[in-house]
Amino acid sequence: MTDRKELDEALAIVRAGARRTAVAARLDPDGEQRLLQSIVDATVRLFDAEAASIALFETDPDRLEFRVAAGPQGAGAIGKSVKPSQGIAGFVFSTGQALALSDVGSDPRFDRKAAERTGYVPRSIAAVPLADEQGTHGVLQVLDKKGTATFSLRDMDLLGVFATQAATAIAVTRAQRELPRLLRSAFSRAGGGNLSDAQLDALVSAASADLDQDEESPYWALADQVATLRGLGERELQLVSEILRAVGTHAAASRGRRR
Repeated sequence: MTDRKELDEALAIVRAGARRTAVAARLDPDGEQRLLQSIVDATVRLFDAEAASIALFETDPDRLEFRVAAGPQGAGAIGKSVKPSQGIAGFVFSTGQALALSDVGSDPRFDRKAAERTGYVPRSIAAVPLADEQGTHGVLQVLDKKGTATFSLRDMDLLGVFATQAATAIAVTRAQRELPRLLRSAFSRAGGGNLSDAQLDALVSAASADLDQDEESPYWALADQVATLRGLGERELQLVSEILRAVGTHAAASRGRRR
């Protein structure tokens, strides 16, 4: 029989994790999108390219969906999707191999029809997988450097650095979205092997239910207020910092007196 103490300990750990990810999502709900957009914007500037884009792997159905793009010829790609094994992006995603082509039209892996749907057919492409220890999340592509038709080894190294940053952002955000599955896995590893699927699902629901019930608490009100600080100037932020420091000092002194 499963040790209830082990399950309670697992419940406490995953609830703490759930609260942390929920706070992160509230403080910066569009953080992933902004970071990915900044990566393709910087990629276009760095390579002086016609376009750059990031396609992420999504399920139901499995596909590579172009989430962000930049450059004079990039806008048409946003929202389009291809099969995970289709075209240059599909090849890079499915194999995990970076690829640079100076004449994409002569490469049998190039899907011209998919390119035409974006409104731009490139001459050259460099593409790298967005990968980490968990697997491959998508593909970063650069289309048509304006100064030259080829991509150098240094170009590919730089593109790999950008891809690493994108993969990190994606992994954090997907951990938030996949929290129920992660909780279920944690309970199973913590000794829930003898529980039925229904019992495990009930435990997962209990782990995150209080987060929704606690919606009106001062805790979440403070998190929402902190999220608004992003637009403040240096003087306002300094004032807020001093106020929080004073509150923290007062709270520490109060705890000391209660002891």
